[in-house]
Amino acid sequence: MSGKHFDMIVLGGGSGGLAVAERAAQYGKDVAVIEPTALGGTCVNVGCVPKKVMWYAANLAHDRVDAADWGFPEATGGVDFGTLAKKRREFIAGINRFWDGYAKDLKLTVIDGYGRLTGDKQVDVDGTTYSADHIVLSTGGRPLVPPVPGAEHGITSDGFFELDELPKRTAVIGGGYIGVELAGVLRSLGSYVTLLDMLDTILAPFDPLIRETATENLEQQGIETHLPFKVAKLEKTDEGTVIHGADGEQLGPFDQVIWAVGRKPNTDDIGLDKAGVEVEKNGMIPVDAYQNTNVKGIYAIGDIIGKYPLTPVAIAAGRRLSDRLFDGQEEAHLEYETIPTVVFAHPAVGTVGLTEPQAIEQFGKDQVTIYETRFTPMRYALSGHGFKTAMKLVCVGKEERVAGLHLVGDGADEMLQGFAVAVKAGLTKADFDNTVALHPTSAEELVTLKSPRDD
Repeated sequence: MSGKHFDMIVLGGGSGGLAVAERAAQYGKDVAVIEPTALGGTCVNVGCVPKKVMWYAANLAHDRVDAADWGFPEATGGVDFGTLAKKRREFIAGINRFWDGYAKDLKLTVIDGYGRLTGDKQVDVDGTTYSADHIVLSTGGRPLVPPVPGAEHGITSDGFFELDELPKRTAVIGGGYIGVELAGVLRSLGSYVTLLDMLDTILAPFDPLIRETATENLEQQGIETHLPFKVAKLEKTDEGTVIHGADGEQLGPFDQVIWAVGRKPNTDDIGLDKAGVEVEKNGMIPVDAYQNTNVKGIYAIGDIIGKYPLTPVAIAAGRRLSDRLFDGQEEAHLEYETIPTVVFAHPAVGTVGLTEPQAIEQFGKDQVTIYETRFTPMRYALSGHGFKTAMKLVCVGKEERVAGLHLVGDGADEMLQGFAVAVKAGLTKADFDNTVALHPTSAEELVTLKSPRDD
């Protein structure tokens, strides 16, 4: 059956898809968004937003414990996990309702179903074929589960948001963003957590200072780590799930095992071959600087292009794409560099720009100057324990341009945004030094660092 022709069809109603559709609609274009589940995509439904809710809950748990050191009565009892999960779902449902209403206000056509390309600028949804002058692929990704025996005995990050009870004993397999975040939340709320990864470090792509300090903070939380540990199989027993390692080691039993070993793009069943769209072996769709695929009139944004799988990145790329297509901004495009990112660990991790190894590789060791500091922030002045804060400036050249900035500590998530502007603008260490500090704060350390590190 033949359906309507649109100015633009967007496959995927996540953050990037909604951003490109919204901007196109604001330019007066007739736009359809095809989405098989709820609007908002991973970020709203099983990603950033519900994760941040759980992170706030975890921080409240920390505060309850620490309050006794400041003279408050000792808190008793743990979290009512079922109530927390219920209220979180109600909050997310409210965002879904907002997007449903906002889509109508924008006069977007929202098509419920799974869209597949069927040829030149045509998309099939449950037997109806729609066409458009421009098609944007923004189908996002899904959790990856490795093909090991018994893998089905573990859940993914999606499954984490289906839990109504807090597991007493949890294993998190994967030491990247998602694994570290889930491990921190679960431990803070009262689960006994073991974190595994096949590498010998967590947060592998990050600067060494971040990896080292974040590991110390995991241990401070009481999270048991096994690095490296290669999972050979999962076994379900009467006592719980046992994890078998490739070297014969066994861990567990656990009440819950969570796979957090990465994500894969949702591109394997959207008809790329029918439309002649090039795709790489890992499922990623290669694009040029303007989000163009190899097929004219078909574009890709977000997690499916293999560049910075972050919600704000997909949004920014989507908006610029519509600016270019419908507002005559011929050079509008996103520059995929100097992009800040935060890991909502306990405490948070923030980074923007080059790591120290990257800077040395790019500019040479004699052109790189490092300033760094480690301390326990005032937040823990009256506590018998506390998370460590660490900061690093990676400066390059004689002018000491700040090419990288790396933070671990309370407030890192909020303070990074402003400093990301400074790094993006190409400011130097002298510019940082010439900025009056806010005292007493942790952030002031970034503008008061005196001596370069002596290697």
